[in-house]
This record gives sequence, C-alpha cells and structure tokens, in this order.
Amino acid sequence: MSTSTAHGAPSPHDTDVLLVGLGPVGAALANLLGRFGLRVLVIDKARAIFEKPRAIALDNEALRILQMAGVREGEFQVVAIPQVQYRSPLFGRFARINSAGIVDGHPALVTFYQPELEQLLRGKLAQYPSVEVRLGVALNGFMDDGSGVFAELTNDDGSTTRVRARYLVGADGASSLVRRLLGFEFEGRSFQQDWLIVDALDVPDPIDHVEFVCDPRRPSPRMVAPGGRQRWEFMLKPGEQAEEMESPQAVRRLLAPWCDSERIRIERTAVYRFHAREARRFSEGRCFLVGDAAHITPPFAGQGLVAGLRDAANLAWKLAAVVHGQAGEHVLDSYDTERRPHARKIIRLARTLGALVMPRSRPAAFVIHGLVSLMRVLPAGRALFEDLKLKPANVFDAGLFWRARGRERLRAGSMLPQGWVRPGTGGAPVLSDDVLGPHWALIGFGVDPAQALPAELMQRWQAAGGKLWQWCQRGQAQHLAPPQRRLEALDEALLPRRVPIGWVAIVRPDRCVLAEGPIEDCEALLREALERISAPAPAGGVHRVAGAAHAS
Repeated sequence: MSTSTAHGAPSPHDTDVLLVGLGPVGAALANLLGRFGLRVLVIDKARAIFEKPRAIALDNEALRILQMAGVREGEFQVVAIPQVQYRSPLFGRFARINSAGIVDGHPALVTFYQPELEQLLRGKLAQYPSVEVRLGVALNGFMDDGSGVFAELTNDDGSTTRVRARYLVGADGASSLVRRLLGFEFEGRSFQQDWLIVDALDVPDPIDHVEFVCDPRRPSPRMVAPGGRQRWEFMLKPGEQAEEMESPQAVRRLLAPWCDSERIRIERTAVYRFHAREARRFSEGRCFLVGDAAHITPPFAGQGLVAGLRDAANLAWKLAAVVHGQAGEHVLDSYDTERRPHARKIIRLARTLGALVMPRSRPAAFVIHGLVSLMRVLPAGRALFEDLKLKPANVFDAGLFWRARGRERLRAGSMLPQGWVRPGTGGAPVLSDDVLGPHWALIGFGVDPAQALPAELMQRWQAAGGKLWQWCQRGQAQHLAPPQRRLEALDEALLPRRVPIGWVAIVRPDRCVLAEGPIEDCEALLREALERISAPAPAGGVHRVAGAAHAS
C-alpha cells in the first residue's frame, strides 16, 4: 500500500476501483480487492480513525469474512458472548438468545473495539502494492460514461485531482455523497429517540454477556467488551439534551443503579439517533454502494457492520473476475439482486427486536413481553430466540446460482460451511477457507472431480480462476486426488453430515454455493457454470453525470 496526497495527470483507467471511504467496511473491501490483485485507490476525507463508540458486535459470518480479508485469530481483541438476555420490569427475563456456539470455525457472537479493528485493517493494506490510500481527500463529483468512471477529487488544501477508474464504490457512510450523486433515495425511517452510548473501564462486577433491560421508562442495553470495557446504551427522554446528558455528572447518575459509578472510568460517550434505511438500489452502471452508504440497520440485532461486511465479500470477487477478464460484466448485476433483499430482512429483524427493547408504554410492554414469554413455552417459539431461528439465514432468493429440485444438500445460494481440514501435502489443521483461497472451487466429496471432466473443460475452468479439490473423509485411503488437490476432513462440517460421498459442489470465491449435484452430473454442471459466468453482458451502456466532475 502507498499513502499519498500527490496530484498527477490521469492516464486512461488510472485505477481499477476508486473506493470512497475507509471505515471498517471500506478497509475490509480494500483488503479483499488487494488480495484479488486489483489496482485500488482508496480516499477518505478524514485523516484519522473516528474514536467515538460505534459498532460493538460481530457474528460468525463477519469473522469469516474478516478471515477471508486476511485477519488472523488473535490479531484484534474479541470477547465471546455466551448469551443475550432480555429483561422486563413486568416479567423478569422474558427472552434469551443462546450465542455460545461455534459456527464455521468462529464464535457465534463476539464484541470488539471498532477503532482497533479499523487500525488493523488499514495496517494490512501495506502488503498490497496495488492499493493506494489517500487521506484528507474528498470526492467532488463523478461521471460514468459506460466504459469507466471519471471522478474529481478535492484535497484538503483545496486543490483538485482527476482520476479515471473502471469502477467506483461508495463506502462513505450514512450520509454518502456517492449515493446522493447517484440520485438514490434513502428509504425508511429514523427513530425519534436519541441514545447515549457510554464506554466505561474498571467496572466492578462486570457482566459476561449482553443484556437488554426493556423498561419503557428508559430502555438500557448493557454488554461486555474487550479491554476490560463495559458498554451501556440509554434512551434519552423527551427534553433531555445531548450536551447535558454527556456530562460526567449525568453519566454517573445514569450508571448509579448498575454499579458504584464513582469508582469507574468513563472512557467515551456519544449520542446517536438510530435509523432503518436502504437505498432503492445498491448499484447503477459502474457505481456501487456498500455498508451504511447502502443500508442502515438499527443496533438491536448487532448486524449493522456485519451487513456491510457481507456487501464487501459479495462485491469484491465479482469486480476482480470482471477486471481480470474471467467473467462477463453481467455478473456485477447480481450484487444488487443478492444483497439488497437480505439487507432488508436484517433491517426488519432489527426493527422487530427494537419493539421488544423499547416499548412505548407499560401497557405495550405488558402485551409485547407477555406474548414473547408465552411463545417461549412452546419449543418452536423458544427456538426462535434461543437457537437464533429469528435471524434470517444468509441465503439468496435470486442471483448467480441455480438449484435443481430434489438435489439440494448444501442449497445453492447459501454459504458453504467451513470446516477444519488437513491439506493433503501435510501440515497442521487449518480452516478450509484458508486452503481454498480467493478462488472458485469445484469440490468433490470423497471423489476426485477431475476424473469426471475432459481435459479441455478443466483448462477452461482454470482459465476462469477455478481450482479442483477433493474433500476426503478422515482416513480415506482409496480413489485419492494428488496431494496438492486434496483436503482431509477433521470434522463433520460437510462430510457426511451435509453431503454424501460422490457429491460435487461449485463454490464461488465468496464461498456461496453456485450449484451442486452427484458426480455423474459434474461435467454438465461445470459447463453450465462457465456459460453463466462468462456470457457477454447485454448491449448498451450507462452514462451518468454526478456532481462537479461533469464540468470538464
């Protein structure tokens, strides 16, 4: 990575991707794009990481995406959360989420310290010579002429720079200039209440979980966080002003029922108003939106940053495949098709949980919390919360995949489970994503898919960036692929729990299953996959002028 504020005359396509915004989603996306070998110019008008308390929760999906972006276990602090409790002044604990499990090799739910993660992600960009970061630089405007995006940038000294990129990605937050210049409405609603966020240190008798006190008088979530931190969130009442409530005296008064507030250290405070909004589209032409620029999720589900990381994982490999000539531009259309419906489902989940957390009155609390308490009497109702059935699965309704009726073991359009494996070449056990790498994968379970493919088809697959793998059962001794294409399962994440021996799956670089079936269908599946990936994009282009860049 290079960091600069240099101004220079642009050549055709100065960069593959102009990425606007270097928050956590932008930084994760920049790492993914760098890993795929793209030329990336990242700009951010701020020179420093924002230190105020913001996102605090990540789930197993987010941790897996960070793993894909090169983040290793232990490189930033997390605290695994065993449970999430919901308490009512009328019913006591009326709901509980069991979050103590391990999914795809990662804890189901953790808390983290956002500035530390952002610093880590920015630091990792140094390993990618093709990624340039310019801080103190703002987007002024852009023009998409159908063959590239011409952008005008303003440096913090007032000078301007012009850049031509193949694609532009807006990761510039809730007030996204990219979204506004595209003319996309930001549909949804804002909650009327402000919330005071307090991060504290040296808290006596800290809790080890997340707890929502759903009191209509003042809802108050509380949770443990890394570095000996505890976080509280207090809904402000009508008439309470942010400046007044952020004062040390007011904060200690709010904390007094929970602990000896005079003994703790108040690290940071901030007042936010929560929103539930989404752009009407996440892409147009050569321009894309990710993270809060595309959607804002209220914090009650802990999914705001997680949703943005899903965007990054979905978009990065598609941009790389198109730039490298391994896929047609039509592949990029699937970004909006796949991500926007799921982001909407997550927003709905957060709003549902918000109704539990902040009922408008005691009668409303009695009805809502009472109904949930009754639901938990039944196994199906209890599973909604305790087994996280309430959370929408990350399964696409439509997009770049296909399903064959009666032949669904993994369910195309969902993520391939990650398991512990031992490479055929030897060495210590590793998580399977680390072996599969940033590539397409054709995986045979217990069988070598190469045995079912003609040489010319394997060459086409390799030219498209694909690899062949055999996922063996532990101790398998016959019908083995060469060691460099072999993985030995060390758990039952896939074989035989999810798939039988003799099954094959075509898996995208973001680990979404494109297609699956028996080994007898392997050749037909792969030919269909290559056709869907490489088919030419529809004729016609997009011409869009936004902001000041059209004035050239």
